[in-house]
Order: sequence, then structure tokens, then C-alpha cells
Amino acid sequence: MIFDEIDTPGVLVDLDKAEANIRAFQSYADSHGLKVRPHIKTHKLPMIAAYQVAEGAVGITCQKVSEAEAMIAGGGVSDVMLTYNIIGERKLRRLRTLSETVRLSVVADNADVARGLSAAFEDAARPLDVLVECNTGADRCGVGTPEAATELAREIETLPGIRFAGLMTYPPSGKPQAVAAWLGRAKELIEAAGIAVPVISSGGSPDMWNAHEMPLATEYRIGTYAYNDGFLVGQGTCTWDDCALTVLATVVSVPAGNRAVIDAGSKVLTSDLLGLTGHGHVLGRPDLMIDRLSEEHGRIVSEGPIGLSVGERVRIVPNHACVVSNMLDQVELVRGEEYLGPTPVVARGKVW
Repeated sequence: MIFDEIDTPGVLVDLDKAEANIRAFQSYADSHGLKVRPHIKTHKLPMIAAYQVAEGAVGITCQKVSEAEAMIAGGGVSDVMLTYNIIGERKLRRLRTLSETVRLSVVADNADVARGLSAAFEDAARPLDVLVECNTGADRCGVGTPEAATELAREIETLPGIRFAGLMTYPPSGKPQAVAAWLGRAKELIEAAGIAVPVISSGGSPDMWNAHEMPLATEYRIGTYAYNDGFLVGQGTCTWDDCALTVLATVVSVPAGNRAVIDAGSKVLTSDLLGLTGHGHVLGRPDLMIDRLSEEHGRIVSEGPIGLSVGERVRIVPNHACVVSNMLDQVELVRGEEYLGPTPVVARGKVW
């Protein structure tokens, strides 16, 4: 039995691997003069965030206010960037409270968000740092042109309680030259308007080992690297041996010679495919494919005999580790084959 003291389905985090992943990218970033600001959405654990900071990260990245609140309460973090448009009086009040506890920065990609931030911080003891989010090709949030970035930076500078702190982007993968040209033009225009651009924040785990190819970036936001997953293996970013998060599952049925069912479905493994074939990689069994998920069942198939029996356990590297972290209340900490015990996923479900 694999970790027979752990009930299944369970999510295992190998701290030896996670810590090695964190150290490896920190060393790479240090060698290129690039600050690291890891995104905690992957692990949602204050203990790992504290390790990232201890190894040299300048702070952390969060998406939502509640996520930041949970991470700060867990300790070990004093600098937080929220890379999400914050809208609504309740969220803004909580944001103001956060700013009194840690060094805080946020983003905006439109004037309405900037004005809301200003209203919430106009009588604050120190202004809130606001970066302009830029769409450099990924087509999510972000102002669409360098000229629009300049216009918003100028408006932020005129509003009470906030100040322009730089540019932020989630760039398209594999296009560092285009991203550099976009951000370089925006920086040039903003500086020509008499406004400094102290921070240019970029990110993305798939391009992590090529982050230096976009030299304008002063810091790099990176999330999945702490655990790695099937998607990053598919991208050539890491190997299966680098994957710190695995799902431990039990075979509950073998209804046919080439088919088995495990107790981990979409509520644990997630239905994200991310361009991959199958819903996870069964370690040690490359001949198997998890071809179908329902909520509580995962179906494993093979071209030949399945070679599994009821009660047998398997370990699976999921396609997308970040989503798996948000599925269960706790993860099981291990170091190699040593079981350390469970720990709560502190920022799980913090989506508002």
C-alpha cells in the first residue's frame, strides 16, 4: 500500500520537491537580476509562501482580497500585490485594512477601478501603489495600447490617495520580443509625461526559464513552478520527477480487462485538459490513460490488460496543480516516502 495511513482520494505535497523547485527558480532569477514575486494560487499555504520569501522572493502575488487576507493571517509575508481589478465598497474597505498591515500594491486597467481605489484611500496615511495592467497579447484584462496605458497612468497620478507604481502584464507565452516592444513603448511614453515607471511586473510558469529574454521586467510573478504539473511537463518546463503535487487514489472497480475506476473524479483531479490527452498522468504506468471523469469517479483505460486490482493505489500528477489545491480542505505533506501529516489549505475557496 502507498501511504496506507492516508485515506483517499488525497492530495500529497512532497516538500523536498517543492522546496527544490523554489530554490531552482530563485537561483535562476538571482543570476539574471530579476526579482521573484510568486503567485500563491498554486499552493495557498502560508508555510510555502514563507519559504519562498525566506529563499529570496520580494513578496507574494494574490488574486482576490480574501486570498490575501488568509495568507497574511498565516504569517511570514509582508509584501503583497493583488493582480486583479478590485471593485465594490466592501472589498475596498477590506483592502484598506490590509494596507495597514503589509506593504500593498494593486492593479487597474480602467479609470473606474482607479477612482474607486482613490475614494477608498484618499485619507490614508500613505498612498496606495497602483500598477496599470497591460494586455500585451494574452487578451484577458489590461489596457489595449501603450497610449492607453499612458493615459491611465496620468489619471492615477492626479487622483488622491493612490500613486502610479508601474506596469503589470500576464504575457502571451513564447513572445518576449513583442511583449518587450509593447512595454518599452509604454514606458517611454509614460516617462516622457514626467512619470517614473519603477516596476514592470511580468510572469508565467511556462516561460519561466526564458524570463530573462524580456529584460524590461523588474520582477517575475510565477505560481505553478512550486509544484509543477502535467501541463508544464507537456511544455517541456519540467519533468515528472519535478512534480511535487500528486493525487493518491484507490482503484474501486475493475469492470473490464482494459478498464478500471478510481475514487478521484473531477472534484479532485479537475476537468482541465489544457491541450493534453487524459486527465492526469499515472506515475509508473505510462500505458494507462484517465480518459473520463465524473464528479467522484475517474476512469482509467489501457490498450492491453489494465493490470490493476480493486484496492490498489495509484499516484497521479494532475494536469493543473493550481486547481487541485483549491479542491480539498487539506493536503498531506510528505518528504519522499516519509509521511509528515496533514495541513489545512488556508486560502482554499478564497475567491472574493
